[in-house]
Amino acid sequence: MGAFPVPGQPGTAFRVWAPHADSVAVVGSFNDWDATRHRLKREESGTWFGVVEEAGVGGEYRYSIGYGGREFTRIDPRARKVTNSAGNGVIWHPEPHREDGFEPPLLDALVIYEMHVGSFHVKEEGRPGTFASAAEKLPYLADLGITAIELMPVTEFAGDYSWGYNPANPYAVESGYGGPEGLMEFIAAAHQHGIAVILDVVYNHFGPGDASVWQFDGWSENNLGGIYCYNDGRASTPWGDSRPDYGRGQVRTYLRDNACMWIEEYGADGLRWDATVYIRSCSGRVDGAADELAEGWGLMQWINDEVHAVEPRSILIAEDLRHCEWLVKSTGAGGAGFNAQWDSAFVHPVRSTLAAPDDAARSLDVILAALRMRYDGDAFRRVVYCESHDEVANGKQRMPSEIAPENPNSYHARKRSMLGALLAFTAPGIPMLFQGQEFLEAGWFQDHVPVDWAKAERLRGMVRFYRDLIHLRTNRRGFTAGLMGQHLETHHVDHARRILGYLRQRDGGPGDTTLVILNLSHEAVTDCEVGVPFAGRWRVRLNSDARVYADDFGDHPALDVEAQAAPLDGCTHRINLGVGAYSALVLSLDRGPEQALPR
Repeated sequence: MGAFPVPGQPGTAFRVWAPHADSVAVVGSFNDWDATRHRLKREESGTWFGVVEEAGVGGEYRYSIGYGGREFTRIDPRARKVTNSAGNGVIWHPEPHREDGFEPPLLDALVIYEMHVGSFHVKEEGRPGTFASAAEKLPYLADLGITAIELMPVTEFAGDYSWGYNPANPYAVESGYGGPEGLMEFIAAAHQHGIAVILDVVYNHFGPGDASVWQFDGWSENNLGGIYCYNDGRASTPWGDSRPDYGRGQVRTYLRDNACMWIEEYGADGLRWDATVYIRSCSGRVDGAADELAEGWGLMQWINDEVHAVEPRSILIAEDLRHCEWLVKSTGAGGAGFNAQWDSAFVHPVRSTLAAPDDAARSLDVILAALRMRYDGDAFRRVVYCESHDEVANGKQRMPSEIAPENPNSYHARKRSMLGALLAFTAPGIPMLFQGQEFLEAGWFQDHVPVDWAKAERLRGMVRFYRDLIHLRTNRRGFTAGLMGQHLETHHVDHARRILGYLRQRDGGPGDTTLVILNLSHEAVTDCEVGVPFAGRWRVRLNSDARVYADDFGDHPALDVEAQAAPLDGCTHRINLGVGAYSALVLSLDRGPEQALPR
Protein backbone atom coordinates (compact mmCIF):
# COMPACT_ATOMS: atom_id res chain seq x y z
CA MET A 1 0.00 0.00 0.00
CA GLY A 2 1.10 3.59 -0.56
CA ALA A 3 4.09 4.45 -2.75
CA PHE A 4 6.75 1.74 -2.93
CA PRO A 5 9.48 0.44 -5.24
CA VAL A 6 8.93 -2.62 -7.39
CA PRO A 7 12.01 -4.91 -7.44
CA GLY A 8 13.56 -5.08 -10.88
CA GLN A 9 11.48 -2.25 -12.30
CA PRO A 10 12.14 1.47 -12.64
CA GLY A 11 9.95 4.05 -10.97
CA THR A 12 7.45 3.71 -8.15
CA ALA A 13 4.31 1.66 -7.66
CA PHE A 14 1.20 3.20 -6.09
CA ARG A 15 -1.67 1.41 -4.40
CA VAL A 16 -4.47 3.19 -2.56
CA TRP A 17 -7.78 2.16 -1.01
CA ALA A 18 -10.66 4.21 -2.46
CA PRO A 19 -13.65 1.86 -2.82
CA HIS A 20 -16.22 4.51 -3.82
CA ALA A 21 -14.06 6.37 -6.32
CA ASP A 22 -15.04 6.39 -10.00
CA SER A 23 -11.43 7.02 -11.01
CA VAL A 24 -8.01 7.46 -9.39
CA ALA A 25 -4.83 8.88 -10.91
CA VAL A 26 -1.42 9.81 -9.57
CA VAL A 27 -0.41 13.42 -10.12
CA GLY A 28 2.91 14.88 -9.15
CA SER A 29 6.10 16.72 -9.94
CA PHE A 30 7.00 13.89 -12.35
CA ASN A 31 4.00 14.42 -14.66
CA ASP A 32 3.24 18.14 -14.33
CA TRP A 33 0.30 17.28 -12.05
CA ASP A 34 -1.63 16.02 -15.06
CA ALA A 35 -4.42 13.61 -14.02
CA THR A 36 -4.66 12.16 -17.53
CA ARG A 37 -1.10 10.81 -17.55
CA HIS A 38 -1.05 8.05 -14.94
CA ARG A 39 -4.45 6.59 -14.15
CA LEU A 40 -4.58 3.68 -11.72
CA LYS A 41 -6.52 0.47 -12.30
CA ARG A 42 -9.21 -0.74 -9.92
CA GLU A 43 -8.41 -3.95 -8.03
CA GLU A 44 -10.53 -6.15 -5.82
CA SER A 45 -11.47 -4.86 -2.34
CA GLY A 46 -11.64 -1.28 -3.55
CA THR A 47 -7.92 -0.66 -4.10
CA TRP A 48 -6.34 1.05 -7.12
CA PHE A 49 -2.87 0.24 -8.48
CA GLY A 50 -0.33 1.39 -11.04
CA VAL A 51 3.39 1.80 -11.70
CA VAL A 52 4.81 5.17 -12.72
CA GLU A 53 8.26 4.79 -14.25
CA GLU A 54 8.93 8.52 -14.08
CA ALA A 55 8.27 8.72 -10.32
CA GLY A 56 11.40 8.53 -8.20
CA VAL A 57 12.48 9.16 -4.62
CA GLY A 58 11.94 12.80 -3.68
CA GLY A 59 9.13 13.33 -6.13
CA GLU A 60 6.02 15.04 -4.77
CA TYR A 61 2.62 13.48 -5.45
CA ARG A 62 -1.09 13.31 -4.67
CA TYR A 63 -4.00 11.16 -5.73
CA SER A 64 -6.53 12.72 -8.11
CA ILE A 65 -9.92 11.18 -7.37
CA GLY A 66 -13.14 11.30 -9.31
CA TYR A 67 -16.39 10.73 -7.40
CA GLY A 68 -19.96 11.59 -8.36
CA GLY A 69 -18.92 14.03 -11.05
CA ARG A 70 -16.37 15.81 -8.84
CA GLU A 71 -12.58 15.83 -9.19
CA PHE A 72 -10.34 16.48 -6.19
CA THR A 73 -6.91 15.54 -4.87
CA ARG A 74 -5.84 13.89 -1.60
CA ILE A 75 -2.54 13.23 0.15
CA ASP A 76 -1.73 9.53 0.33
CA PRO A 77 -2.93 8.29 3.78
CA ARG A 78 0.18 6.09 3.86
CA ALA A 79 2.69 8.74 2.79
CA ARG A 80 5.83 8.30 4.89
CA LYS A 81 6.89 11.86 4.15
CA VAL A 82 4.98 15.06 3.32
CA THR A 83 5.90 18.65 2.54
CA ASN A 84 3.43 19.72 5.23
CA SER A 85 0.08 18.56 6.56
CA ALA A 86 -1.86 20.28 3.76
CA GLY A 87 0.81 19.92 1.09
CA ASN A 88 1.97 16.93 -0.93
CA GLY A 89 3.24 13.46 -0.27
CA VAL A 90 6.93 12.85 -0.96
CA ILE A 91 8.12 9.54 -2.36
CA TRP A 92 10.41 8.00 0.23
CA HIS A 93 11.36 4.35 0.30
CA PRO A 94 12.60 3.43 3.78
CA GLU A 95 14.84 0.46 4.24
CA PRO A 96 13.90 -1.94 7.04
CA HIS A 97 15.53 -1.04 10.34
CA ARG A 98 18.97 -2.56 10.65
CA GLU A 99 19.64 -4.28 13.94
CA ASP A 100 22.10 -2.17 15.93
CA GLY A 101 22.57 -4.57 18.83
CA PHE A 102 20.55 -2.45 21.24
CA GLU A 103 18.08 -4.20 23.51
CA PRO A 104 15.47 -2.21 25.41
CA PRO A 105 15.51 -2.49 29.21
CA LEU A 106 13.26 -4.91 31.02
CA LEU A 107 10.32 -3.32 32.79
CA ASP A 108 12.03 -3.36 36.19
CA ALA A 109 14.89 -1.26 34.77
CA LEU A 110 12.69 1.17 32.86
CA VAL A 111 12.96 4.87 33.76
CA ILE A 112 11.02 7.02 31.30
CA TYR A 113 11.66 10.64 30.29
CA GLU A 114 8.67 12.14 28.48
CA MET A 115 9.79 14.56 25.76
CA HIS A 116 8.06 16.99 23.42
CA VAL A 117 10.48 17.46 20.52
CA GLY A 118 9.16 20.89 19.55
CA SER A 119 9.90 22.50 22.92
CA PHE A 120 12.59 20.28 24.45
CA HIS A 121 15.73 21.90 23.03
CA VAL A 122 15.05 24.88 20.79
CA LYS A 123 18.05 26.23 18.89
CA GLU A 124 16.35 28.77 16.61
CA GLU A 125 14.02 31.41 18.02
CA GLY A 126 10.59 31.30 16.45
CA ARG A 127 11.05 27.73 15.22
CA PRO A 128 10.24 24.46 16.98
CA GLY A 129 12.94 22.13 18.19
CA THR A 130 13.99 19.23 16.01
CA PHE A 131 15.15 15.64 16.34
CA ALA A 132 18.69 16.88 15.72
CA SER A 133 18.54 19.51 18.47
CA ALA A 134 16.99 17.01 20.88
CA ALA A 135 19.78 14.55 20.11
CA GLU A 136 22.32 17.08 21.36
CA LYS A 137 20.96 16.51 24.88
CA LEU A 138 21.30 12.71 24.78
CA PRO A 139 24.64 12.74 26.70
CA TYR A 140 22.93 14.79 29.42
CA LEU A 141 20.01 12.34 29.60
CA ALA A 142 22.35 9.35 29.68
CA ASP A 143 24.24 10.93 32.57
CA LEU A 144 20.94 11.64 34.33
CA GLY A 145 20.35 7.90 34.19
CA ILE A 146 17.05 7.58 32.32
CA THR A 147 16.72 4.38 30.27
CA ALA A 148 13.92 5.35 27.87
CA ILE A 149 12.59 8.45 26.14
CA GLU A 150 8.89 8.63 25.42
CA LEU A 151 8.30 11.01 22.53
CA MET A 152 4.99 12.82 22.41
CA PRO A 153 3.43 12.22 18.96
CA VAL A 154 5.77 12.99 16.06
CA THR A 155 3.39 12.31 13.17
CA GLU A 156 2.63 15.22 10.84
CA PHE A 157 0.17 17.69 12.35
CA ALA A 158 -1.45 20.93 11.22
CA GLY A 159 0.74 24.01 11.70
CA ASP A 160 4.22 24.35 13.17
CA TYR A 161 3.34 23.94 16.85
CA SER A 162 1.29 21.23 18.48
CA TRP A 163 1.34 18.70 21.27
CA GLY A 164 1.02 16.17 18.44
CA TYR A 165 -2.34 14.68 19.37
CA ASN A 166 -3.94 15.92 16.15
CA PRO A 167 -2.52 13.48 13.59
CA ALA A 168 -3.09 14.82 10.09
CA ASN A 169 -0.89 12.26 8.33
CA PRO A 170 -0.54 9.22 10.59
CA TYR A 171 2.24 7.57 8.54
CA ALA A 172 4.35 10.71 7.96
CA VAL A 173 6.85 12.08 10.47
CA GLU A 174 6.45 15.78 11.30
CA SER A 175 8.38 17.72 8.66
CA GLY A 176 9.17 20.56 11.06
CA TYR A 177 10.97 18.15 13.38
CA GLY A 178 13.17 16.70 10.63
CA GLY A 179 10.91 14.19 8.91
CA PRO A 180 11.45 10.43 8.77
CA GLU A 181 15.21 10.69 8.31
CA GLY A 182 15.46 12.81 11.45
CA LEU A 183 13.47 10.34 13.53
CA MET A 184 15.59 7.42 12.33
CA GLU A 185 18.78 9.28 13.22
CA PHE A 186 17.43 10.25 16.64
CA ILE A 187 16.49 6.67 17.54
CA ALA A 188 19.87 5.39 16.37
CA ALA A 189 21.65 8.04 18.44
CA ALA A 190 19.53 7.26 21.51
CA HIS A 191 20.46 3.58 21.20
CA GLN A 192 24.13 4.51 21.05
CA HIS A 193 23.65 6.21 24.43
CA GLY A 194 21.88 3.14 25.85
CA ILE A 195 18.44 4.78 25.77
CA ALA A 196 15.28 3.18 24.38
CA VAL A 197 12.71 5.22 22.43
CA ILE A 198 8.97 4.79 22.90
CA LEU A 199 6.67 6.57 20.45
CA ASP A 200 3.30 8.03 21.39
CA VAL A 201 0.61 6.92 18.89
CA VAL A 202 -2.91 8.28 18.45
CA TYR A 203 -5.43 5.67 17.31
CA ASN A 204 -8.51 7.07 19.07
CA HIS A 205 -9.17 9.78 16.47
CA PHE A 206 -7.81 11.32 13.28
CA GLY A 207 -7.00 15.00 12.84
CA PRO A 208 -9.28 16.85 13.17
CA GLY A 209 -7.31 19.47 11.20
CA ASP A 210 -5.90 18.59 7.75
CA ALA A 211 -6.72 14.90 8.24
CA SER A 212 -5.57 13.08 5.11
CA VAL A 213 -8.17 10.33 5.56
CA TRP A 214 -11.21 12.61 5.93
CA GLN A 215 -13.84 11.69 3.29
CA PHE A 216 -10.90 10.33 1.35
CA ASP A 217 -12.67 8.97 -1.72
CA GLY A 218 -15.56 11.43 -1.57
CA TRP A 219 -18.09 9.14 0.10
CA SER A 220 -19.52 9.73 3.56
CA GLU A 221 -22.75 9.43 5.51
CA ASN A 222 -24.21 12.10 7.77
CA ASN A 223 -21.42 14.38 6.50
CA LEU A 224 -18.93 12.50 8.68
CA GLY A 225 -15.51 11.07 7.98
CA GLY A 226 -16.09 8.57 5.22
CA ILE A 227 -14.36 5.24 4.67
CA TYR A 228 -11.80 5.49 7.48
CA CYS A 229 -14.21 6.58 10.22
CA TYR A 230 -17.50 5.66 11.80
CA ASN A 231 -20.30 7.58 10.11
CA ASP A 232 -22.78 7.47 12.98
CA GLY A 233 -22.82 8.37 16.66
CA ARG A 234 -19.71 6.26 17.27
CA ALA A 235 -17.67 8.86 15.40
CA SER A 236 -17.87 11.34 18.29
CA THR A 237 -14.75 11.88 20.44
CA PRO A 238 -13.61 14.80 22.61
CA TRP A 239 -11.32 15.82 19.73
CA GLY A 240 -13.84 15.76 16.88
CA ASP A 241 -16.12 13.36 15.04
CA SER A 242 -13.28 11.32 13.59
CA ARG A 243 -13.02 8.03 15.48
CA PRO A 244 -11.59 5.28 13.22
CA ASP A 245 -13.97 2.51 12.19
CA TYR A 246 -12.48 -0.32 14.25
CA GLY A 247 -14.84 -2.82 12.70
CA ARG A 248 -13.73 -2.30 9.11
CA GLY A 249 -10.95 -4.61 7.98
CA GLN A 250 -9.10 -2.07 5.85
CA VAL A 251 -9.04 0.45 8.71
CA ARG A 252 -7.88 -2.16 11.20
CA THR A 253 -5.06 -3.12 8.82
CA TYR A 254 -4.20 0.56 8.32
CA LEU A 255 -3.69 0.97 12.09
CA ARG A 256 -1.94 -2.38 12.51
CA ASP A 257 0.52 -1.63 9.72
CA ASN A 258 1.15 1.80 11.25
CA ALA A 259 2.03 0.33 14.65
CA CYS A 260 4.35 -2.28 13.16
CA MET A 261 5.99 0.33 10.91
CA TRP A 262 7.46 2.22 13.88
CA ILE A 263 9.08 -0.95 15.18
CA GLU A 264 10.19 -2.50 11.88
CA GLU A 265 11.25 0.53 9.86
CA TYR A 266 12.37 3.00 12.52
CA GLY A 267 13.66 0.66 15.22
CA ALA A 268 11.44 2.16 17.94
CA ASP A 269 11.41 0.15 21.16
CA GLY A 270 7.77 0.53 22.02
CA LEU A 271 4.53 2.45 21.72
CA ARG A 272 2.45 4.41 24.18
CA TRP A 273 -1.21 4.43 23.08
CA ASP A 274 -3.03 7.68 23.73
CA ALA A 275 -6.44 7.63 25.46
CA THR A 276 -7.24 3.93 25.03
CA VAL A 277 -10.50 4.43 26.91
CA TYR A 278 -11.82 6.12 23.74
CA ILE A 279 -10.84 3.07 21.72
CA ARG A 280 -12.62 0.59 23.98
CA SER A 281 -15.65 2.79 24.66
CA CYS A 282 -17.65 5.55 22.98
CA SER A 283 -17.89 8.09 25.77
CA GLY A 284 -14.88 7.27 27.93
CA ARG A 285 -17.14 6.65 30.91
CA VAL A 286 -17.10 2.85 30.49
CA ASP A 287 -20.54 2.75 32.09
CA GLY A 288 -22.01 -0.39 30.57
CA ALA A 289 -22.24 -2.67 27.60
CA ALA A 290 -24.06 -0.06 25.51
CA ASP A 291 -21.04 2.22 25.72
CA GLU A 292 -18.43 -0.42 24.95
CA LEU A 293 -16.63 -0.75 21.63
CA ALA A 294 -15.80 -4.43 21.45
CA GLU A 295 -14.24 -3.83 18.03
CA GLY A 296 -11.80 -1.39 19.62
CA TRP A 297 -10.84 -3.86 22.34
CA GLY A 298 -10.24 -6.53 19.70
CA LEU A 299 -8.14 -4.10 17.68
CA MET A 300 -5.86 -3.41 20.65
CA GLN A 301 -5.43 -7.14 21.26
CA TRP A 302 -4.61 -7.81 17.61
CA ILE A 303 -2.12 -4.97 17.20
CA ASN A 304 -0.35 -5.68 20.48
CA ASP A 305 0.05 -9.32 19.52
CA GLU A 306 1.31 -8.32 16.08
CA VAL A 307 3.85 -5.85 17.49
CA HIS A 308 5.13 -8.41 19.99
CA ALA A 309 5.42 -10.92 17.14
CA VAL A 310 7.63 -8.42 15.27
CA GLU A 311 9.71 -7.65 18.38
CA PRO A 312 8.90 -9.57 21.58
CA ARG A 313 10.65 -7.00 23.80
CA SER A 314 8.61 -4.07 22.51
CA ILE A 315 7.28 -1.96 25.38
CA LEU A 316 3.55 -1.30 24.97
CA ILE A 317 1.95 1.21 27.34
CA ALA A 318 -1.68 2.31 27.60
CA GLU A 319 -2.88 5.71 28.73
CA ASP A 320 -6.35 4.82 29.92
CA LEU A 321 -6.58 6.35 33.42
CA ARG A 322 -9.59 4.25 34.43
CA HIS A 323 -7.78 1.63 36.57
CA CYS A 324 -8.72 -1.17 34.17
CA GLU A 325 -6.68 -4.21 35.13
CA TRP A 326 -7.63 -6.05 31.93
CA LEU A 327 -5.53 -3.70 29.83
CA VAL A 328 -2.33 -5.36 31.08
CA LYS A 329 -3.56 -8.93 31.14
CA SER A 330 -2.46 -11.19 28.30
CA THR A 331 -4.62 -11.44 25.21
CA GLY A 332 -4.88 -15.17 25.83
CA ALA A 333 -6.63 -14.39 29.11
CA GLY A 334 -8.91 -11.85 27.42
CA GLY A 335 -6.78 -8.82 28.23
CA ALA A 336 -5.59 -6.13 25.84
CA GLY A 337 -1.97 -7.26 25.98
CA PHE A 338 -0.26 -4.05 27.11
CA ASN A 339 2.89 -4.31 29.22
CA ALA A 340 1.90 -1.42 31.50
CA GLN A 341 -0.44 1.54 31.86
CA TRP A 342 -0.20 5.07 33.21
CA ASP A 343 -1.52 5.03 36.76
CA SER A 344 -3.83 7.85 37.79
CA ALA A 345 -4.21 6.12 41.16
CA PHE A 346 -0.68 7.35 41.89
CA VAL A 347 -0.32 10.76 40.30
CA HIS A 348 -3.56 12.39 41.45
CA PRO A 349 -3.41 11.55 45.18
CA VAL A 350 0.32 12.22 45.42
CA ARG A 351 0.07 15.60 43.74
CA SER A 352 -2.95 16.73 45.77
CA THR A 353 -1.39 15.57 49.04
CA LEU A 354 1.91 17.37 48.48
CA ALA A 355 0.31 20.52 47.07
CA ALA A 356 -1.91 21.00 50.13
CA PRO A 357 -0.75 24.13 52.00
CA ASP A 358 -1.48 22.67 55.46
CA ASP A 359 0.30 19.63 56.89
CA ALA A 360 -2.98 18.56 58.46
CA ALA A 361 -4.27 17.79 54.96
CA ARG A 362 -1.38 15.43 54.23
CA SER A 363 -2.86 12.00 54.75
CA LEU A 364 -0.48 9.06 55.01
CA ASP A 365 -3.35 6.74 54.12
CA VAL A 366 -3.65 8.43 50.73
CA ILE A 367 0.06 7.96 50.08
CA LEU A 368 -0.11 4.35 51.25
CA ALA A 369 -2.89 3.57 48.79
CA ALA A 370 -0.87 5.14 45.97
CA LEU A 371 2.17 3.03 46.89
CA ARG A 372 0.27 -0.25 47.17
CA MET A 373 -1.66 -0.08 43.89
CA ARG A 374 -0.77 -2.68 41.27
CA TYR A 375 -2.39 -4.32 38.26
CA ASP A 376 -2.64 -8.05 37.57
CA GLY A 377 -0.55 -8.63 40.69
CA ASP A 378 2.55 -7.09 39.08
CA ALA A 379 4.22 -3.91 40.31
CA PHE A 380 5.67 -3.18 36.89
CA ARG A 381 2.33 -3.10 35.12
CA ARG A 382 1.97 0.58 36.00
CA VAL A 383 3.80 3.81 35.18
CA VAL A 384 4.04 6.18 38.16
CA TYR A 385 4.76 9.88 37.90
CA CYS A 386 4.05 13.32 39.31
CA GLU A 387 4.31 15.23 36.05
CA SER A 388 3.23 14.40 32.50
CA HIS A 389 2.05 16.56 29.61
CA ASP A 390 -1.53 16.06 30.86
CA GLU A 391 -0.73 16.91 34.46
CA VAL A 392 1.07 20.17 33.69
CA ALA A 393 -1.44 21.77 31.30
CA ASN A 394 -5.20 22.12 30.76
CA GLY A 395 -5.60 24.18 33.91
CA LYS A 396 -2.94 22.32 35.89
CA GLN A 397 0.65 23.36 36.40
CA ARG A 398 4.03 21.91 37.22
CA MET A 399 4.28 20.65 40.78
CA PRO A 400 6.42 23.55 42.08
CA SER A 401 3.79 25.98 40.74
CA GLU A 402 0.94 23.93 42.23
CA ILE A 403 2.69 24.01 45.62
CA ALA A 404 3.75 27.67 45.56
CA PRO A 405 2.14 29.60 42.67
CA GLU A 406 3.69 32.87 43.79
CA ASN A 407 7.24 31.45 43.93
CA PRO A 408 7.84 28.04 42.30
CA ASN A 409 11.51 28.17 43.31
CA SER A 410 10.68 28.57 46.99
CA TYR A 411 11.91 26.26 49.72
CA HIS A 412 8.52 24.59 50.08
CA ALA A 413 8.06 24.14 46.32
CA ARG A 414 11.46 22.51 46.00
CA LYS A 415 11.15 20.36 49.09
CA ARG A 416 7.70 18.95 48.48
CA SER A 417 8.15 18.44 44.74
CA MET A 418 11.29 16.45 45.60
CA LEU A 419 9.19 14.27 47.90
CA GLY A 420 6.88 13.58 44.97
CA ALA A 421 9.81 12.53 42.81
CA LEU A 422 11.22 10.36 45.57
CA LEU A 423 7.87 8.62 45.95
CA ALA A 424 7.70 7.94 42.22
CA PHE A 425 11.23 6.57 42.05
CA THR A 426 10.99 4.39 45.15
CA ALA A 427 7.43 3.14 44.69
CA PRO A 428 6.81 -0.22 43.00
CA GLY A 429 6.27 0.59 39.34
CA ILE A 430 7.90 2.17 36.29
CA PRO A 431 8.91 5.76 37.13
CA MET A 432 8.51 8.60 34.66
CA LEU A 433 9.38 12.29 34.66
CA PHE A 434 8.44 15.06 32.26
CA GLN A 435 11.02 17.18 30.45
CA GLY A 436 12.54 19.83 32.69
CA GLN A 437 11.06 18.37 35.86
CA GLU A 438 14.59 17.65 37.06
CA PHE A 439 15.38 21.36 37.24
CA LEU A 440 11.98 22.52 38.49
CA GLU A 441 10.44 23.92 35.32
CA ALA A 442 7.44 25.93 36.51
CA GLY A 443 4.12 27.15 35.14
CA TRP A 444 2.34 24.95 32.63
CA PHE A 445 3.40 23.14 29.49
CA GLN A 446 2.93 25.03 26.21
CA ASP A 447 4.09 23.58 22.90
CA HIS A 448 5.56 26.91 21.73
CA VAL A 449 7.45 27.71 24.95
CA PRO A 450 10.94 26.16 25.04
CA VAL A 451 12.33 24.38 28.06
CA ASP A 452 14.58 26.81 29.95
CA TRP A 453 17.94 25.03 29.94
CA ALA A 454 19.57 27.86 31.89
CA LYS A 455 17.75 26.46 34.93
CA ALA A 456 19.69 23.21 34.63
CA GLU A 457 22.82 25.18 35.54
CA ARG A 458 21.22 27.51 38.08
CA LEU A 459 19.54 24.59 39.83
CA ARG A 460 22.25 22.00 39.29
CA GLY A 461 21.66 20.75 42.81
CA MET A 462 18.17 19.69 41.78
CA VAL A 463 19.57 17.93 38.71
CA ARG A 464 22.04 16.18 40.99
CA PHE A 465 19.20 15.05 43.24
CA TYR A 466 17.32 13.51 40.31
CA ARG A 467 20.49 11.87 39.03
CA ASP A 468 21.25 10.39 42.45
CA LEU A 469 17.65 9.22 42.79
CA ILE A 470 17.54 7.63 39.32
CA HIS A 471 20.88 5.89 39.88
CA LEU A 472 19.50 4.40 43.09
CA ARG A 473 16.33 3.32 41.31
CA THR A 474 18.30 1.47 38.62
CA ASN A 475 20.78 0.05 41.16
CA ARG A 476 23.63 1.76 39.32
CA ARG A 477 26.02 1.25 42.25
CA GLY A 478 24.83 -2.17 43.32
CA PHE A 479 23.33 -1.52 46.75
CA THR A 480 19.64 -0.75 46.09
CA ALA A 481 18.45 -3.74 44.07
CA GLY A 482 15.31 -3.72 46.21
CA LEU A 483 14.02 -0.68 44.31
CA MET A 484 13.88 -2.91 41.21
CA GLY A 485 11.90 -5.59 43.01
CA GLN A 486 8.25 -6.49 43.42
CA HIS A 487 8.14 -6.48 47.21
CA LEU A 488 6.73 -3.56 49.20
CA GLU A 489 6.15 -3.52 52.95
CA THR A 490 4.69 -0.31 54.37
CA HIS A 491 5.60 -1.21 57.93
CA HIS A 492 6.15 2.13 59.70
CA VAL A 493 3.22 4.56 59.74
CA ASP A 494 3.34 7.43 62.25
CA HIS A 495 0.24 9.55 61.58
CA ALA A 496 0.96 11.97 64.42
CA ARG A 497 4.36 13.01 63.09
CA ARG A 498 3.55 12.20 59.44
CA ILE A 499 6.47 9.83 59.11
CA LEU A 500 6.18 6.94 56.66
CA GLY A 501 8.64 4.09 56.31
CA TYR A 502 8.57 1.25 53.79
CA LEU A 503 10.83 -1.59 52.71
CA ARG A 504 11.56 -2.54 49.13
CA GLN A 505 13.11 -5.89 48.21
CA ARG A 506 13.89 -8.00 45.20
CA ASP A 507 15.45 -11.08 46.81
CA GLY A 508 16.35 -9.60 50.19
CA GLY A 509 19.59 -9.28 52.10
CA PRO A 510 22.60 -6.94 51.85
CA GLY A 511 22.75 -4.78 48.73
CA ASP A 512 19.08 -5.50 48.12
CA THR A 513 16.75 -4.65 51.01
CA THR A 514 16.12 -0.91 50.79
CA LEU A 515 14.45 1.27 53.40
CA VAL A 516 12.69 4.54 52.50
CA ILE A 517 11.67 7.01 55.22
CA LEU A 518 9.62 10.13 54.42
CA ASN A 519 8.82 13.08 56.64
CA LEU A 520 5.72 14.84 55.27
CA SER A 521 5.85 17.51 57.97
CA HIS A 522 7.48 20.94 58.20
CA GLU A 523 9.18 19.86 61.43
CA ALA A 524 12.42 17.91 61.48
CA VAL A 525 12.53 14.71 63.54
CA THR A 526 15.61 13.77 65.57
CA ASP A 527 14.50 10.47 67.11
CA CYS A 528 12.85 8.45 64.37
CA GLU A 529 12.85 4.78 65.33
CA VAL A 530 12.05 2.42 62.46
CA GLY A 531 12.04 -1.36 62.32
CA VAL A 532 14.47 -3.19 60.00
CA PRO A 533 14.49 -6.90 59.12
CA PHE A 534 18.23 -7.54 59.46
CA ALA A 535 21.10 -6.89 61.82
CA GLY A 536 24.07 -4.98 60.52
CA ARG A 537 25.00 -1.49 59.42
CA TRP A 538 22.39 0.47 57.49
CA ARG A 539 23.94 3.08 55.23
CA VAL A 540 22.24 6.30 54.19
CA ARG A 541 22.35 6.30 50.40
CA LEU A 542 20.39 9.54 49.91
CA ASN A 543 19.29 12.37 52.17
CA SER A 544 17.06 14.85 50.33
CA ASP A 545 17.78 17.48 52.99
CA ALA A 546 21.50 17.54 52.10
CA ARG A 547 23.00 20.92 51.18
CA VAL A 548 24.58 19.46 48.06
CA TYR A 549 21.08 19.82 46.62
CA ALA A 550 20.39 23.39 47.82
CA ASP A 551 22.23 25.87 50.02
CA ASP A 552 19.15 26.65 52.10
CA PHE A 553 18.34 23.04 53.00
CA GLY A 554 18.64 22.01 56.64
CA ASP A 555 21.35 19.40 56.15
CA HIS A 556 19.77 17.51 59.01
CA PRO A 557 22.23 14.87 60.26
CA ALA A 558 21.46 11.43 58.86
CA LEU A 559 24.27 9.06 59.73
CA ASP A 560 24.83 5.42 58.97
CA VAL A 561 23.50 3.39 61.86
CA GLU A 562 23.94 -0.08 63.40
CA ALA A 563 20.70 -2.00 63.85
CA GLN A 564 19.76 -2.92 67.41
CA ALA A 565 18.23 -6.29 68.31
CA ALA A 566 14.90 -4.96 69.54
CA PRO A 567 11.65 -5.79 67.69
CA LEU A 568 9.69 -2.94 66.08
CA ASP A 569 7.23 -2.59 63.19
CA GLY A 570 7.04 -6.35 62.86
CA CYS A 571 10.81 -6.55 62.34
CA THR A 572 13.47 -8.20 64.51
CA HIS A 573 15.65 -5.07 64.74
CA ARG A 574 15.38 -1.30 64.85
CA ILE A 575 17.39 1.78 63.95
CA ASN A 576 17.16 5.34 65.29
CA LEU A 577 17.96 8.34 63.11
CA GLY A 578 16.86 11.86 62.20
CA VAL A 579 14.93 13.14 59.21
CA GLY A 580 14.79 16.76 58.06
CA ALA A 581 11.63 18.75 57.40
CA TYR A 582 9.83 17.69 54.20
CA SER A 583 12.67 15.28 53.58
CA ALA A 584 13.33 11.66 52.86
CA LEU A 585 16.07 9.11 53.42
CA VAL A 586 16.98 6.05 51.41
CA LEU A 587 19.02 3.42 53.26
CA SER A 588 20.21 -0.09 52.51
CA LEU A 589 22.04 -2.78 54.42
CA ASP A 590 25.81 -2.61 54.10
CA ARG A 591 27.50 -5.50 52.36
CA GLY A 592 31.02 -4.21 52.01
CA PRO A 593 33.21 -1.18 51.48
CA GLU A 594 31.05 0.66 48.93
CA GLN A 595 30.65 4.37 49.59
CA ALA A 596 27.38 6.11 50.22
CA LEU A 597 26.19 8.89 47.97
CA PRO A 598 26.87 12.44 49.32
CA ARG A 599 24.62 13.36 52.18
